[in-house]
Amino acid sequence: MKPQGLIVFDMDGVIVDVSGSYRETVRQTAGLFFAEAGSWQDLPDPLFPLTDLAIVKQSGGLNNDWDLTFLVINLLFILVEGLPEHNDPNPWSRHTKTIRRCDVAALARFLNSTKRPLTTLLERNGKRKHEFITGLYTGDVGSGNIIKQIFQEIYLGKDLFESTYGIPAKVYYEEGYINRERLLVGTPILEGLSKSNILAIATGRPKAEADYPLDFFGLRKFFSSVITLDDCLEEEHRIFEQKNINVSFSKPDPYMLDVVAETFKSQVSEFYYIGDMPDDMVAAARSMAEFVGIGILISSSEKDALRQDLLRAGADYIIDDFEELKSIVESKHDRSSYAFKFK
Repeated sequence: MKPQGLIVFDMDGVIVDVSGSYRETVRQTAGLFFAEAGSWQDLPDPLFPLTDLAIVKQSGGLNNDWDLTFLVINLLFILVEGLPEHNDPNPWSRHTKTIRRCDVAALARFLNSTKRPLTTLLERNGKRKHEFITGLYTGDVGSGNIIKQIFQEIYLGKDLFESTYGIPAKVYYEEGYINRERLLVGTPILEGLSKSNILAIATGRPKAEADYPLDFFGLRKFFSSVITLDDCLEEEHRIFEQKNINVSFSKPDPYMLDVVAETFKSQVSEFYYIGDMPDDMVAAARSMAEFVGIGILISSSEKDALRQDLLRAGADYIIDDFEELKSIVESKHDRSSYAFKFK
């Protein structure tokens, strides 16, 4: 029997709950970044609400949670007092020297007195980039990007970080937050959908970090294709080498969706993409295969706000759980009339 459709899933916030892993890692990375500043002990613990972080994440234009962390640190640094030290060529010592000369008393007062500090700073200042922070978010892990390295050490944990990157951890030596992830979709759902559809994943995670939960939770058997950040970077590099042009294929670019659609286009009649962020819906709408964009609210703590953001980004459907996804795929409702219910 010919499969009814190609159903492509985002991973974070769709298949896997990352509130205790990626999102918490963002918060912990920001805290460690300012750890040696004056008045650091006055900063709240936790540093800011994860619900606040979720709103910033939904603002769009962020390729991954490294970019989200970079944005958060830039926002917080607006309230840090002190003169940055730019002279040391080593990013780690430049960071240490600068932070030790800074004071976060004003930042601590703001964080302790404001319900949604990140959202407030974003609304007041936009996505401002400070030269000092940008200088520590250049290159990659092991070659100057200390913000990304701190993040990866916390997320992966010492052992997995060192085996992945082949360098010793510098700031975090405990178990990785990756082990805090849990499934949002039951295997019976995936098994049922896979009987009459081709299932795939398009995620901004690096391949190793996408493989980990697929193998840990025993999900790999349900997915015929897994497209990751590594595939985007490989194609970006190829184009740069051939044409000397810098491009980005991270979402909201539809590159990942177009790749998986091209692979299975002769086998299916419908294309669906399930995501939890506005950029997911933009990617679906821009795809050559005209993916049906399905926004899912299952992991959101701000469901009403996310619903509106997803609709504004072009979602065809909004669902609360995967039972609704089954109904959409099985009934083949006209997507325009269904979306009209919510618009």
